[in-house]
Amino acid sequence: MADRPVPVIEKRLMDVKLGEMGSWLGGRDFTPNGVISAVRRGHERYYNKYINVKKGGIGGVAMVLVGYVALSYLFDFEHLKHDRWRKYH
Repeated sequence: MADRPVPVIEKRLMDVKLGEMGSWLGGRDFTPNGVISAVRRGHERYYNKYINVKKGGIGGVAMVLVGYVALSYLFDFEHLKHDRWRKYH
C-alpha cells in the first residue's frame, strides 16, 4: 500500500520543494496569534531537543550564544566598519 500524498500546507518547511513554496507560504497563519504560536512551538522543540535532555551538554546554550553574537555583529557592522584603521584618508 502506498502512502497517500500529504497536502503542501501540512508539510514542514524542510519538506517543501522550491516550486511549492508560494502555496506553502499562502497557507501559513500570519496573524499575531499564529506567529506567536509558531514561535512558541519552535521554542518548545528547541528546548526539548537541546536543553531538556538527560545527558545534556553545552551545545544548546552555545548555539544561542553564537546566534546572539552573530546578530550583534550584524547589527553593529556599519558602525564597526567606520571605526577601522585606514591606510589612506
